[in-house]
Amino acid sequence: MDIDRRNFLKQGIFIMGGLITAGIGIPATTYFLAPLWHKEEEDWIEAGTVADFPIGEPFKIDFVQRKHDGWMTVEGRSSAWAVTSDGKQFTVFDPRCTHLGCPYRWDTEKKKFLCPCHNAVFSITGEVLAGPPPRPLDHLPAKVAGGKLLIKPAEKKEEG
Repeated sequence: MDIDRRNFLKQGIFIMGGLITAGIGIPATTYFLAPLWHKEEEDWIEAGTVADFPIGEPFKIDFVQRKHDGWMTVEGRSSAWAVTSDGKQFTVFDPRCTHLGCPYRWDTEKKKFLCPCHNAVFSITGEVLAGPPPRPLDHLPAKVAGGKLLIKPAEKKEEG
C-alpha cells in the first residue's frame, strides 16, 4: 500500500491528537465522576474504650465529625450523651433537647437531664418528666466493636 506524504501526516496528526485527548480526557473525566462511584461509607465515630466509661452514670462524649460532600470534607465538633447499665449495652442520646434543640446537661444530684432553655426535665432513659418537649430524647445508633464504643451522629441541619 502506497501512502503519500500528505496522507501520512494527516494520519499522524489524527493519531497524535487522539492520544493527547485520551491522555488528558480520561483522567479528568475520572476525577470529576469519581464521587458518583464512591460508595457511601458509614460514618461511625469512635467514642472511646468501653472499659473507661462509668456504669449507671451518663457521660458526655465530645468528638470531631467529618462529613464528606463530593470533593470536600467538612469537620465540625459535636457531642452526645451516653449511658450504660452493664458496660456492654449503651444508649446514646442526641445532645439537643427535643423541644427547641437547646443543649441539655446531666445533673448528678437530681439524677436527671435538665434543659436550661424551657426547664425541660428528662429521666436517665430519656423520657420526658417535665416541661414542654413533645417526645423523649432522640437516640443515636451505637455499637461496641473491639472494646470501643462507636456512635453514628445525626446529621446537623443547616440553619438559615
